[in-house]
Amino acid sequence: MKILITGSNGLLGQKLVNLLKTKQEIECIATARGNNRIKDKQGYIFESLDLTNSRDVFEVIIKQKPDCVIHTAAMTNVDECELKPDECNLNNVIATANIVKSCKEIRAHLIYISTDFVFDGTAGPYSEEDQPNPLSIYAKSKLEAEKIVEDSGLPFSILRTMIVYGITDDIQRSNIILWTKKSLEEGKDIRVINDQFRGPTLAEDLAIACYEAAIRKATGLFHVSGREVISIIDIAYKVADYFGLDKKYIRPVSTAELNQPAKRPLKTGFIISKAERELGFNPHSIEEGIAILNEQINRK
Repeated sequence: MKILITGSNGLLGQKLVNLLKTKQEIECIATARGNNRIKDKQGYIFESLDLTNSRDVFEVIIKQKPDCVIHTAAMTNVDECELKPDECNLNNVIATANIVKSCKEIRAHLIYISTDFVFDGTAGPYSEEDQPNPLSIYAKSKLEAEKIVEDSGLPFSILRTMIVYGITDDIQRSNIILWTKKSLEEGKDIRVINDQFRGPTLAEDLAIACYEAAIRKATGLFHVSGREVISIIDIAYKVADYFGLDKKYIRPVSTAELNQPAKRPLKTGFIISKAERELGFNPHSIEEGIAILNEQINRK
């Protein structure tokens, strides 16, 4: 089976490449804009790919003829999307439309990664049957891309997820776990939101869910995240507890006080029973995830 990954330089993309190249039955094609930033260059094919260029997308997909495309690439900085709506639309909506168009030429199974932000946060945790109500330009772009995938006529899986954490080879991008750890180690005060609730998702768990969706040829919508729905500040406290760091530097702040450009849903979280049943999804706890991340940091 041949699987092509978009956004292979990102956190989920790197985890997917490292997972798929260990599977004898999988031929993995990694694609990303620019150069390959994964340390180990063996065991997979890499193609530089600009998803906003429809001809580029067509040429790579027709050349490689994947059985499945896992589309992880996106513009995910929520405030940047709010301030640059055209760029957001190009990277999240038009890029997805380009992929759909090329996948239709070869009838590839398309797995699209979406977000809990398609919900307004008034009634979480959410199941796949709950109605989206996006609050931000980012969230609207992801929901619009979902609809493009749903209406494509292709065999598809949409995996919604949230607060994905982990570590990449180049450690260029941070996340709540790494940011909290580094800040507390340096004795820096950090303002952490105390009125938003999410289900943190270990990147390795999400990668396994993508792999299972591909090999099972699972179709439809799946909610994929950690089981525990906790406040953002409680995630920071768990990081401090695990690493024995001083919590005095963690300053609680409300969403209203932060006054960010883009609106965020206050409480999401997912009901993941469908993913457990149909994908065999079995996520790690937050504490287990932090321990796995710590092992990886120590190996760097």
